Amino acid sequence: MRLKDKVAVITGGSLGIGLAVADRFAREGAIVIISGRGQQALDEAEAHITGQGGRIRTMKVDVQYKQQVDQMIDDIIAEFGRIDIVVNNAGICSPAPFLEITEEDWERHMAINLKGTFLVSQRAAQEMVKTGIHGAFVHMSSVNGLAGEMDQAHYNSSKGGLNLLAMSMAVELAQYGIRVNSLCPGFIATRLTQPLIDQPQAIEAYLKTIPMGRVGQPEDIADAALFLAGDEAKYVTGHCLVVDGGQLIKLS
Repeated sequence: MRLKDKVAVITGGSLGIGLAVADRFAREGAIVIISGRGQQALDEAEAHITGQGGRIRTMKVDVQYKQQVDQMIDDIIAEFGRIDIVVNNAGICSPAPFLEITEEDWERHMAINLKGTFLVSQRAAQEMVKTGIHGAFVHMSSVNGLAGEMDQAHYNSSKGGLNLLAMSMAVELAQYGIRVNSLCPGFIATRLTQPLIDQPQAIEAYLKTIPMGRVGQPEDIADAALFLAGDEAKYVTGHCLVVDGGQLIKLS
């Protein structure tokens, strides 16, 4: 088991990619703590992972609020005494044309996608330094953080910010043995992309933009997250790992 007894925090871990990461980590021996905003989804995720024999704790947290983030980290340290891995997966995406994006839309994307990652990362890193843990952070970014896409200016900007946040953290935290990377998925089958996947003509056209010719699965991203969080990537920091079936080649 590659993550045996590691304490791994996964924000937005109750659905889609986050749940796949939590499941993968648990099967590799980690104690997974997942946060999310919906209690039903958290309960279902807990049942799924415990049903697989995994160890899990769930916490209802909205990462855009510092008080909730601080309470989450306090509770984790009180129960487990350490944090080894953080996967910042919590995020939103509400497409809109640039000319129609409202100030509220912009601020919400930045608050959850970027500020939330900062809040969780800073507090978790402080605890890692305090306890001498050589930890690992994985920020769930996107190919949209590396190349622009229509109707996504606010989302693209938040994900681009995540990549620079990872690089900046990597530079400052390397002295403490803490690694920080971002993971940039392409088009992945989740509840957000399912409406397009369910349209045969639309998805057929979209797949032409992906050289490997298929929709990515959450498990594809979980495998990459496991690599970045584990010892196999012990000399990898400040990197943006793209997992997209070659899509970025055409986007750029």
